[in-house]
Amino acid sequence: MSAGTYAPRPGAAPLPRMIAAQTALETRMLLRNGEQLLLTVIIPTLLLVLFSAVDIVDTGSGESVDFLTPGILALAVMSTAFTGQAIATGFERRYGVLKRLAASPLPRWALMTAKTLAVLVTEVLQVVLLTVIAFALGWSPHGNPFAVLLLLVLGTAAFSGLGLLMAGTLKAEATLAAANLVFLLLLVGGGVIVPLDKFPDAVQSVLGLLPIAALSDGLRDVLQHSAAMPWGDLGILAVWTVLGLGAAARFFRWE
Repeated sequence: MSAGTYAPRPGAAPLPRMIAAQTALETRMLLRNGEQLLLTVIIPTLLLVLFSAVDIVDTGSGESVDFLTPGILALAVMSTAFTGQAIATGFERRYGVLKRLAASPLPRWALMTAKTLAVLVTEVLQVVLLTVIAFALGWSPHGNPFAVLLLLVLGTAAFSGLGLLMAGTLKAEATLAAANLVFLLLLVGGGVIVPLDKFPDAVQSVLGLLPIAALSDGLRDVLQHSAAMPWGDLGILAVWTVLGLGAAARFFRWE
């Protein structure tokens, strides 16, 4: 029997190929889930169209769409990286999917990497869709594209860490309830639609430290007010990223 009888030799695929395959699978699962699409695509789109067309909230001087679009982009990041990922991962953990995947040749860190990459792919689709709609509504953005990209990446990392922390420590049903509750609370109090200056001064100082507020305000400073680099908001997001990902790595339970 020659050495080439069983070629190609059985074994695990190269790590980059495994991560790419798992990323593609995670992305398909996200896009096929009707509830996730409602949360990540339909709700932000409806909010953008509704509040841009109807003068419900006083967004200050200028066009409503110029104020709303950065906040809706931040909401889209939160809905995918935090709410959607927390719920999906929580139920995967409950049903033993994560336990089985952890026993596969794919390392655990690579599985988390694939999930994060799937989130980024979904967010690209969200940003493209919302940007097209915003332009149709008369949006006129300004500012540094690199600053926008940096804010979106840091926001994704911060919300991903918090979502994985919730999914890895709470029961699936508790994760479902808590993630949706946090989504609604941050939608109202995170500067997405209602400007933070509408809240009392004492409350503003607290809300301004939330990741959704930092992401919304940072994007708004760049896209609406042409700020060069919103270092304060980037700093807040960086702190949440370190805290969220560090706590998720420390306390995440696979079973």
